[in-house]
Amino acid sequence: MKNNQPTIKRSSFLRLVFLTACSLGAGFSSLASLRAEGKPKKATGVSKVKDRSLQLEIEHAIEKGLVFLQSKQDAGGFWSSVEYPALTGLVLTAFVKDPAADANGRSAQFIQKGYDYLLGCVKPDGGIYMQGLANYNTSVAMMALLEADPVRYAETIQNARNFIIGQQGHFPSVDGKPSPYEGGVGYGDDGPHSDMSNTAFALEALHKMQSKSDGPYPDPGTADGAKDLNWGAAVEFLQRCQNLPKYNKQAWASDDSQNVGGFVYDPLESKAGETTLSDGKKGLRSYGSISYAGLMSYIFARLKKDDPRVTAAYDWLCHNYTVEENPGMGVQGLYYYYHTMAKALSVYDVDELSVAGGKKVDWRQDLALKLINLQQNDGFWVNSNGRWWEKDPVLVTAYSVLSLEMIHSGV
Repeated sequence: MKNNQPTIKRSSFLRLVFLTACSLGAGFSSLASLRAEGKPKKATGVSKVKDRSLQLEIEHAIEKGLVFLQSKQDAGGFWSSVEYPALTGLVLTAFVKDPAADANGRSAQFIQKGYDYLLGCVKPDGGIYMQGLANYNTSVAMMALLEADPVRYAETIQNARNFIIGQQGHFPSVDGKPSPYEGGVGYGDDGPHSDMSNTAFALEALHKMQSKSDGPYPDPGTADGAKDLNWGAAVEFLQRCQNLPKYNKQAWASDDSQNVGGFVYDPLESKAGETTLSDGKKGLRSYGSISYAGLMSYIFARLKKDDPRVTAAYDWLCHNYTVEENPGMGVQGLYYYYHTMAKALSVYDVDELSVAGGKKVDWRQDLALKLINLQQNDGFWVNSNGRWWEKDPVLVTAYSVLSLEMIHSGV
């Protein structure tokens, strides 16, 4: 559909700065019209700028990606599909978190139109979805609203929070034993089932809401009687998805060197398939993207870095570190892998990884250069493999821009 939104103009100053690769520091802020009034802007300290040249390259890649995304907005305000608000939520978050938003002179009108679409997806139960994938859509849309203006959208955000908490699994016993899916979160329309991806999105949304407030963590609820997530049950679910026999008593859990510490998709399945263990039993293979989801979920659940479950996950990720593929999955879900890597290592708060062979790796620089090199001339990214919707350039470009925006503040 033809796009009639205003053309994005990049300021001549920023263009000159990029082309000459000067090393002047600059302060950036997100779209003021979508922020709470009077909220102080985060200062950009000169001492934190490690590589201004790389920052400029990242800004250029982000700008090209956002120009592409603006051109793909539907007249109805959404991106890619009217049925899945999460796709629009990811794109909106990318625009709001643009580190050079003010310098780019981007109009907020088309962004507000996207938020109006999200608000039109709000259901009486507090969820933000159309017909399916209720938790995924609600979690991502809620985070987009939080990034824009947690005060303006406070009621919608609180209702979405309550909805997400209500999605936590409380399932009937199986053969007299508790369901292995207990405590996790699923799509919301897939029966008595929970998985690591949906659980990670839910925990991230709840964590982000808490980070925007001044209360204790976890959020104990509000005056309207909202209940809190059962965080203990959530951690137990995470353990049942980790290859760590000390904490996971399921028969498939393995402490072999290829899998120990990593995560699988749910307590009974790995998208990376099975492996034969040294004792002849079948194990589930750990893989990259979901192991990053596991690491960050433990952090959102307030486990410390020295917790054995956290250190085991981190060690597996260091041992299997790469930006060439999604470990265990090849190019399947590659950009979800990049996006989840950027989120997990950012919240873990680490600059360098000690990878296989003792080599030190600056993961931000590594991932930034990889994404810059993968960007197409028209500004978009897309995966040659279509699994998990990654042949959709809108979704993949949103993943890539968000990853670069997270990297930008740390390089």
